[in-house]
Amino acid sequence: MSPPLLLLLLLPFLVPVQSHRPTKQPPQLTTDFYAKTCPNFPKIIQEVVTDKQMAVPSTAAGVLRLFFHDCVVGGCDASLFLISPTSAHHSERDNDINHSLPGDAFEVVIRAKTRLEIECPGVASCSDILAEATRDLLAMVGGPFYPVPLGRRDSREAHADDVEGHIARPTMPLTQIINIFAAKGFSVQEMVALAGAHTIGFSHCSEFANRIFNFSATQDHDPTMNPTYVAALRKLCAGYQKNPTLAAFNDPMTAGKFDNSYYVNLQNGFGLLASDQIMASDPRTKPFVDDYAKDGTKFFKDFAKAMEKVGSLEIKTGDKGEVRKRCDTPN
Repeated sequence: MSPPLLLLLLLPFLVPVQSHRPTKQPPQLTTDFYAKTCPNFPKIIQEVVTDKQMAVPSTAAGVLRLFFHDCVVGGCDASLFLISPTSAHHSERDNDINHSLPGDAFEVVIRAKTRLEIECPGVASCSDILAEATRDLLAMVGGPFYPVPLGRRDSREAHADDVEGHIARPTMPLTQIINIFAAKGFSVQEMVALAGAHTIGFSHCSEFANRIFNFSATQDHDPTMNPTYVAALRKLCAGYQKNPTLAAFNDPMTAGKFDNSYYVNLQNGFGLLASDQIMASDPRTKPFVDDYAKDGTKFFKDFAKAMEKVGSLEIKTGDKGEVRKRCDTPN
């Protein structure tokens, strides 16, 4: 008996394994996600970030911080943008670690969102805009260009209660910082590579004042710091208690350029934050600091891979999230 005839005879007795309709799978992230629905997405992002970076050179560093602070708390879902309308519900920005996030960083995403809503209403998510803008800005200041898969949805709520313990503070012991990154799936090498983001941007004096003023009962400054560097920082931060806006560049050598000089600085005692400087001597991190100080190409390659990994943290697709009409308010 031929196989087709056998199949026909058996059909009445075949019981379907699943009688209900199969669940629709959420779309996966792809670099051409908006190719048909919003083809000018990359062009608009590029134009907005270029204008903003030219006007405010610190924009790239600010957006990079924004991207990281958003992704490590509840995933890359633009939850950091949400502003609570009542005092009963807090936003992620209420946490002190996010108070220093610059308004220019939020503004560049909101500007892009406004233009995209005119071009293709209800299509582009705020989380995708942030991811694409971050990559474009990094490339503008000399950093690596890497693919940005798109198709994220925005969160419907903030993750205010999850901020603490998910973002490393400069005063934390290195072991605690390593554990925070490990909980997100990052190796020590990936952590050191991501720390290279401090090759651009600045930190407020209050974040490192304890290293340059009255460090201990026997030393007036952190002995791991270059003394010349300490003297310059003391002058800069002399009035930081009265003026909390006082800040210093994270990389005093090439402040506006994304490069590997950050790691060279650590080797020479020019690490601004304690959490950065310790990586140059701790045996768990020192080999990677030395590698990246010696080989900028390797740093760029590893940093780009780590950034792609950050951008995929706990993403929301399909009906797990939404495309907000406004980045600061759920629909």
